[in-house]
Amino acid sequence: MRGDGDPPGPAVTSPGSGMPRWVPRAIVVGLALVACFQVSVWAFHRLYGLFLDVLIAFFVALAVEPPVQRLAARGMRRGLATGLVFLVVAVVTTGFLTLMGSMLADQVGTMVENFPSYLDSVIAWINHTFGTDLSRVKIQKSVLHSDWLRKYASSGASGVLDVSATVLGGLFELLAVLLFSFYFAADGPRLRRALCSVLPPRRQAEVLRAWELAVAKTGGYIYSRALMALVSGAAHYVLLAALGVPYAPALAVWVGLVSQFVPTIGTYLAGALPVLLAFTVGPWYAVWVLAFVVVYQQFENYLLQPRITARTVDIHPAVAFGSVVAGAALLGAVGALIAIPATATLQAFLGVYVRRYEVVGTAGAPGAGGEDGGSSPDRDTGDGPGDPA
Repeated sequence: MRGDGDPPGPAVTSPGSGMPRWVPRAIVVGLALVACFQVSVWAFHRLYGLFLDVLIAFFVALAVEPPVQRLAARGMRRGLATGLVFLVVAVVTTGFLTLMGSMLADQVGTMVENFPSYLDSVIAWINHTFGTDLSRVKIQKSVLHSDWLRKYASSGASGVLDVSATVLGGLFELLAVLLFSFYFAADGPRLRRALCSVLPPRRQAEVLRAWELAVAKTGGYIYSRALMALVSGAAHYVLLAALGVPYAPALAVWVGLVSQFVPTIGTYLAGALPVLLAFTVGPWYAVWVLAFVVVYQQFENYLLQPRITARTVDIHPAVAFGSVVAGAALLGAVGALIAIPATATLQAFLGVYVRRYEVVGTAGAPGAGGEDGGSSPDRDTGDGPGDPA
């Protein structure tokens, strides 16, 4: 016991009387991490379009890398070689679009001029088949005085500004992609040196190998798309020429290129123009063309494309199909377009560094334990503990 004259002892603090010192710091750090996460998410959503443009430009630069390298190897400056390749592509694209635009304008004018006769033939077929009493005058009056036409006209007038803004935004994004892809292709060696300069020598070799694989696989993907465009154009040309549809060669080229190199909506754009022009020949011709486009698309998706892609890009058809589905789910049309070359590059890169071993025979497996497949105890595999390193 302590007497009255003894000095006071140290104060005793109960376990729950005070807050530990690390708690305020933990709260501050947690709030800072949450704030950084929110800012990162906000910045990602704001810059998502820019990231997508850079990604597209990178793959475009990989696609034009082989011809640029060939021109540069012959003594041409790399920037000039890149500009020449882009100029050739721009001239071919502009000429093709101009030809198709003039053809489409002529055929649309012809279709509008002959539309009353088409409508009369369709009405006559409906009256004869179903026993109705329709006429072109009645249909015109019902359409002109319908509520949905008035609503469509009013909404269309208000949506002109939205369409104009969308077109201007698309042109700006196209310009940005072309600018980035030109710089990536023209300054390819400098960009590789800049990336490798911050890495150790072993990592530099891996980066260069991955870059070469990406160029090779992207080139293989472009080749496979060109091959499928050739097959598709030839098949549609045979049909269009047999039906007597005008401009069959140009339409075949249109179907082949647009269906293969325009993601997601390319198939519908490619098939819509032949159907439209076939309608100028006869309504039933348009039905036949539409049916052929649908059937050929299924043939291409499930038989032709997996086999050609497996040979040119060297990936399994199931992996190619799954990569396209995954790319479309992650990045939409752009993801579907670049999924196969990206997957092929990753697979080839991993195949270089992943070590594979001989499969040991399993009981019940075909050829296991016999002379055809399974490993026997006295077989020298070179990996035993007594083998020399």
